[in-house]
Amino acid sequence: MANLPSAKKRIKQNESRHRRNRARKSAVKKDTRKLLDALRGDNLDAAKTAFVQVTKRIDQVAAKGTLHKNTAARKKSRLARRINAALAAKAD
Repeated sequence: MANLPSAKKRIKQNESRHRRNRARKSAVKKDTRKLLDALRGDNLDAAKTAFVQVTKRIDQVAAKGTLHKNTAARKKSRLARRINAALAAKAD
């Protein structure tokens, strides 16, 4: 256990940051799930709006430093590929 006041403060800071980061990451996962559910249900209009929402959320989380910018770009790219494939399949 920490004895120095600064070490005790760091422990509290780390715990609050951990909670905040987990909340942000779970919000990204929730939005991603919403998008994937819309794609599974062939609801492309809902998928488009969910895609806008999830990309916005990913950008916000990356700007705060919870996700690395390359991780955010990779997640958005993979989701864009899935939605574009669904749109292409619908067009055929």
